[in-house]
Amino acid sequence: MKKLRLGVVGTSGMFGGAHWPALKQMNDVEMVAFCDIVVEKARFFADQVGATCYDNFEAMLEQADMDAVSICTSNVFHSKYAIAALEAGKHVICEKPDAVSSVEAEKMRAAAERNGLTLMVIRNNRYRYQAQWLKEAAKDGYFGELYTGRCGWIRRRGIPGAGGWYTTKELSGGGPLIDLGVHMIDLAIWIMGNPKPVAVSGATYCKFASDLSCNLFGEMQKDGIFDVEDLASGYIRFDNGATLQIEFSWASNIEQERNFVELRGTKAGFTLDRELNVFNQQYGALCNVQPQFPAGKPGYGHEANLKHFVDVVLRGTEPDFTPTQGLHMIQILEAVYKSAQVGREILL
Repeated sequence: MKKLRLGVVGTSGMFGGAHWPALKQMNDVEMVAFCDIVVEKARFFADQVGATCYDNFEAMLEQADMDAVSICTSNVFHSKYAIAALEAGKHVICEKPDAVSSVEAEKMRAAAERNGLTLMVIRNNRYRYQAQWLKEAAKDGYFGELYTGRCGWIRRRGIPGAGGWYTTKELSGGGPLIDLGVHMIDLAIWIMGNPKPVAVSGATYCKFASDLSCNLFGEMQKDGIFDVEDLASGYIRFDNGATLQIEFSWASNIEQERNFVELRGTKAGFTLDRELNVFNQQYGALCNVQPQFPAGKPGYGHEANLKHFVDVVLRGTEPDFTPTQGLHMIQILEAVYKSAQVGREILL
């Protein structure tokens, strides 16, 4: 069996919590190199699979015999490492967000195209059973025209690593919009058939930066930087006339945390939250439908997402993510931030 020889850069939270458990179970993947600026973190994983570890990405790229690179670093390095890997002839799977600017996202897209290589960015929520069902139903016309909706991921309290890279704009690119927004915005747009965004308006707020009790994820640095938003909201217009409302927060005074996609179609609509509920009209009556899925379903689909990347590279499977979709995503996020700054709608 041909195996994908994979190198990993960035071995902290997302890699250890989501990528590692999936990759180590894949018979067609051989993790051959690990890189982290804290080399002990890389060594922890490398020793378990007999791989080489590095504290310098350029050295790993030059010395390790790899087919592909997995990027799980802080956001600002995604484009730098992806472009370097693609120019070195390596396929790339990268954690979200694609990049911290549309300029960098376009450079990534162009590098993949120029070198004829696969570039995929994690879109793990697409692989939830409910999401797969919704995508097939939408393709078959079950919902009719999906013309408007809303999505969000709103936390009552849940700032990640206050004072660290998550809350430092230079490293993260932004707050909950770029951290959580990619997930639900992508899921909504994907189910809608990937219409092209043409205009965006938005607002951002930072009201809880000094409230240390709001830090529930990651390692807090009391004297660190917090120059990103803790809540963002906005409105997206698409080239087919569809619209999408968005809201994302790390901290706000709401009843409870919620992540959701709600879309409305001419034949049916749905709410995907903790459960999937579909709403339509049948034989003159309003009907609520709750599809049932297998027990033990994966929560956020990293394993299936990574398997798909391997299938694309090794077996030529048609990718369900394109770098152009990634570019559109970063253009949306960038436009929300710009709209919040200038106080008007931004045309894309």
